[in-house]
Amino acid sequence: MAQLREMTSGPSLPLILNFTLPLLLGNLLQQTYSLVDAAIVGKFLGINALASVGASTSVVFLILGFCNGCCGGFSIPVAQKFGAHDYVTMRRYVSVSLKLTAVMSVVVAVITSLLCGFILRTMQTPENIFQGAYIYLLITFIGVPCTFFYNLLSCIIRALGDSKTPFWFLLLSTILNIILDLFFIITLGWGVAGAGIATVVSQGVSALLCYLYMYRKFDILKTEPSDRIFRKKLASQLLAIGVPMGLQFSITAIGSIMLQSANNALGTACVAAFTAAMRIKMFVMCPLDALGMAMATYSGQNYGAGKPERIWMGVKSATLMMVVYCAAIAAIMWGLADKFALLFISPDETEIMKDTVLFLHINTSFFVLLGSLSIFRYSIQGVGYTRLSMFSGVSEMIARVLVSLFLVPAFKFLGVCMGDPTAWLFANLFLIPAFFYVYRQLKESRKRNQVLANS
Repeated sequence: MAQLREMTSGPSLPLILNFTLPLLLGNLLQQTYSLVDAAIVGKFLGINALASVGASTSVVFLILGFCNGCCGGFSIPVAQKFGAHDYVTMRRYVSVSLKLTAVMSVVVAVITSLLCGFILRTMQTPENIFQGAYIYLLITFIGVPCTFFYNLLSCIIRALGDSKTPFWFLLLSTILNIILDLFFIITLGWGVAGAGIATVVSQGVSALLCYLYMYRKFDILKTEPSDRIFRKKLASQLLAIGVPMGLQFSITAIGSIMLQSANNALGTACVAAFTAAMRIKMFVMCPLDALGMAMATYSGQNYGAGKPERIWMGVKSATLMMVVYCAAIAAIMWGLADKFALLFISPDETEIMKDTVLFLHINTSFFVLLGSLSIFRYSIQGVGYTRLSMFSGVSEMIARVLVSLFLVPAFKFLGVCMGDPTAWLFANLFLIPAFFYVYRQLKESRKRNQVLANS
């Protein structure tokens, strides 16, 4: 049987740190997909091809963010029932979530594939990169089921306290992605399409391996026929948690689309700089995402075990780790941002290089805001208050829309650089009070339960 881990007792900092490290490595590998795609496309196919891949980044985030958010939401009741030792209900949640994912992923793939052209036109995609952007976006949307299932299965495995297994499968698929990228783009000459196909195939392999491993190695997931029945009540509960989490990502992405549309209107050079900078930013923010994901599982398990005070202990421990990392990465980026940019951009592209470095300097300087956002948002999600999390996405969207309408026209690419930090600030202004509201609710609920138990 695979090793499961409960985080409902013991010091919070080492528990969260040990759980976060495999998540971090997995996130780094996942971002390696994007880095490899962008690096190979930029070096072998040129700046226009790189801009084609990046022209729809925020749209991809909108759709895949919805899928990933739903998957994270579906895994929350699993973590809660695991923490409460209610394994029968836990297995039934897993079974229903797989069925929901099958239907939702196909519906999303079909609808988004049909709307590719309309989306890119609406975003003011430059004509010279439109065809490449369309092909890449279409392949990404066709592959939505692969992404959906991989994220669901890895979230379920992590909900049971195993953050290492998804990493090993992701490592294998990352190596496969690199090989396929080189083969499809250089050997077969498939261009931008080859980068998209390589990523979809690699994620499909990850999903398959997670599924096979999960049901062969986790004894507590081995189901009886009664566990595999589709239960409408459980499906409603899963959707009530998962859909708001998915919408939170999508609402956030709407603001990102507005920002990217404003950036697209600045021309191909700004699109290329934005693409390169975003790839690097997404890579270096992986520790903050991993820490947030760890807090979702940690909070969910302790909520299920009826230990709200441990959630607050975990938040304090995670914040300490976050501040140390943010200080370190800001110092590194202020010294080496131009070296990172050379992964995607030739040294003679001086204007693109300058804008890429500017974007990285500004964004990493405000990473503490992003780290706080991740910790508080995922902690709130882990205890099931996903609607509050969704409202924080609305705050981010409003901030990015305001930047797009006012700062970008006035300050051009500098305004684009301020989009994310402004959004992180707006989200924190909502999330921090929301967390303390949730924490008080949990403590009061525990007191009521104790009174009832003693009466």
